[in-house]
Amino acid sequence: MVFDDFSLILNKGEIKAIVGPSGVGKSTLFELILGRLKPNLGSITALNLSQVFQDPYSSFHPTYTIREQIRDVVSMEGYERLMDTMGLEEGYLDVLPHKLSGGQLQRCSILRSLLMKPKLLLLDEPTSALDNQNQLEIMKLIVEHLEDMGILIITHDDSLAQWCADEIIQLS
Repeated sequence: MVFDDFSLILNKGEIKAIVGPSGVGKSTLFELILGRLKPNLGSITALNLSQVFQDPYSSFHPTYTIREQIRDVVSMEGYERLMDTMGLEEGYLDVLPHKLSGGQLQRCSILRSLLMKPKLLLLDEPTSALDNQNQLEIMKLIVEHLEDMGILIITHDDSLAQWCADEIIQLS
């Protein structure tokens, strides 16, 4: 079993990173936490969570604007400051997802997740579509919100995990 005797507690203000090679079960762990998969034994309790997936194009419906999709799930209150910090232009919200680059769309995905004000933020390779400068800025922005939530991040990037995580969980 991939997660025999696996236990994880994540508190507000903590970042834990799940690191390991492809195929080891990192994404399966997220699917279990999200409730999309059911554990064979044991239980998972995760309340008020939001997620950012590696592929931002799978996170948005192709025929609705970004603004429509954000408004469908959350209030837009405070979005201007977040957009400014992430280098997003207001016009990005009024286009269809395929009109944005992968990096722009990933930042929109992160914007939506932060606006949801989750207690748990799940990040699956959240900065892989961004250049190095934007990776750092986005992670700084996410870390600024730690007082309100705990963050669980999946990453192949050991340096990112070492930079931001309170604990690194190595899966092999």
